[in-house]
Amino acid sequence: MNDRILSVAEMVAADAAAASQGLGVDCLMLAAGRAVAEAACGRLERGARIAVLCGPGNNGGDGYVAARILAERGFPVGLYADAAPTKDGAAARAQAGWSGETSPFDPFDPGSHKFVIDALYGAGLSRPIDGPAAALIARLNASGVPILSVDVPSGLDGDTGAFDGPCVKADETVTFFRLKPGHLLLPGREMCGRVTLADIGLTDAHVEARGAALRRNGPHLWRHALPAIETDTHKYKRGHCLVVSGPELQTGASRLAAIAALGAGAGAVTLAGATDALRIHAAHVTAIMLREAETPADFAALLERPFRSVVIGPAAGAGEPTFERIEATLRAAVPIVIDADGLTSLIGRLETVRTRKDRDAPVVMTPHAGEFERVFYPVLSGDAVYSSLTKRLKKSKVEQARAAARITGAIIVLKGADTVIASPDGRAAINDNAGPQLATAGSGDVLAGLIGSHLAQGMPGFEAAASAVWLHGALGAAIGHGLTADRLAASVGPLEQFM
Repeated sequence: MNDRILSVAEMVAADAAAASQGLGVDCLMLAAGRAVAEAACGRLERGARIAVLCGPGNNGGDGYVAARILAERGFPVGLYADAAPTKDGAAARAQAGWSGETSPFDPFDPGSHKFVIDALYGAGLSRPIDGPAAALIARLNASGVPILSVDVPSGLDGDTGAFDGPCVKADETVTFFRLKPGHLLLPGREMCGRVTLADIGLTDAHVEARGAALRRNGPHLWRHALPAIETDTHKYKRGHCLVVSGPELQTGASRLAAIAALGAGAGAVTLAGATDALRIHAAHVTAIMLREAETPADFAALLERPFRSVVIGPAAGAGEPTFERIEATLRAAVPIVIDADGLTSLIGRLETVRTRKDRDAPVVMTPHAGEFERVFYPVLSGDAVYSSLTKRLKKSKVEQARAAARITGAIIVLKGADTVIASPDGRAAINDNAGPQLATAGSGDVLAGLIGSHLAQGMPGFEAAASAVWLHGALGAAIGHGLTADRLAASVGPLEQFM
């Protein structure tokens, strides 16, 4: 499986590389149009009337090819276009192969067709759609007629998954060679429907190897780093995870993290906190150990034990004591997951993370969108790479996570149904297996525990985070409707059980 995701610019470069090696735009357009026609044929009965909507660029050229092939196969095809392709370009040559009539957008009635192919605009569109095409999209989306989009639904930004104006709501999208970020990032993923990846003759040899690649998250990305259990192992060798407890009336979040850490394979898990909080924990847990640590100084002393990871933040309380516990963990060079109140405690103090010296003890930070805005937005402009991006790309969830990772030296898990995991070295992955059932109180606490468990078992930071995010999604799918965080934590098992 090739999990690489290509930006719009990388895809353009791949097309150019192919052309320089004899695989020209006309050949690629013919292959793309054929793939679109095949996808349409697979959904239609013979004789079904098809509308093909063509824009003036190469996306429209793919549509002209598809229209010709479908007409040759006996389908009644109505082709609609308001502007001719650029003269002497590949799209113009594709248009020349269409022998039927071409109608303008204005009289187009989606309801008079059984199926519509949207070949208006591709992934590189950098402006909102307006005029007759915007009115056409409004009629199309309201019609209920099945829609197949070419490359991306027209109006969708292929890099960010965003759209600033009208956007086609497709039932299926046929794209080519590799997925683009917009196919997986929200809201774009919901506009694409089912995504079919078609082979049009490009190969990895046409893709520049420069820089760290963006990937689709899955076992192929981190299977090599799965912890091995040796015959003569013991609980501490398997990894000891320390979870910081909240105060007496806020113990649930840390307990969810601890239960998840133990279920995911850590050999030992300890909850540390004030005595009154530990009494609450004692009524709920058995296999999880409890250690008193009333003050940050007590906690720092506790870190002299051989813990392999620390989870701090779930209902820990935002403020100086939590910040001091984070500082102590960084000084001790223990891998750390900073979540929730831990993140809030770092607002304006990210330098603490950035200047830590022991990179063999990874830091993983797990903000949701609101936390990311509060913690990281004030400092993103300090990253030279991010500052050089266009205004459009600065909105990319991938580029924001990458910038935060470079700024802090931490692994960033920017959470959501389209969670992005980013490493300081530029690696990044988009996760797309998480369903809406995970949108429940405490779900993020379970994720923090999963990451802490994988770190404790010796997985590298990026792989520990990416595998935990994937496991979180897989658990949610397994439980389904009615999921609660305590059911989620109780259902956790080692990665191998879900792969």
